[in-house]
Amino acid sequence: MKRFLLGVGLGVFFSGSTLVHAQEPRQMQAQERSVQGVDHVGLAVSNLQASERFFTQYAGFHVLSRDEDYPSVFLSNDSVVITLWRVTDPSTAVAFDRKHNIGLHHLALRVSSEATLNALHETLSQDKQVKIEFAPELAGKGPSKHMMVYEPSGNRIEFIYRAVQR
Repeated sequence: MKRFLLGVGLGVFFSGSTLVHAQEPRQMQAQERSVQGVDHVGLAVSNLQASERFFTQYAGFHVLSRDEDYPSVFLSNDSVVITLWRVTDPSTAVAFDRKHNIGLHHLALRVSSEATLNALHETLSQDKQVKIEFAPELAGKGPSKHMMVYEPSGNRIEFIYRAVQR
């Protein structure tokens, strides 16, 4: 009978209708990993055009395609793919509250330098549709720096410069 991995690193497997606990957890080999990375991030937006402009103008994304039947736009920066989906009725959409709702807390996008982060902050400060939660500051105890903004539809976006690459 085939076993399906249920809890990576927990040593828990599903076999038929019975949970089976492995004797010892083991490291999965690279070829066994079922998840190989993030394919894309999908965000629900109230203002498709303004949100698209935010990602293309400020974050360096370009349009891959659109779907007018289910209003959406597919964006890429050749490293990350983001899909923006317009909610059915923007006038009745409920804003996400990261402290009280389950869901995406924020999307973090890495920038190449501290100078880029500071320039992006200066540029975003001029856009009345973008709300800045906080300006560039140390991330934790540093040396990395980050800032947090809300794009025009209200999704929380972090821009981060990692002084030390992970």
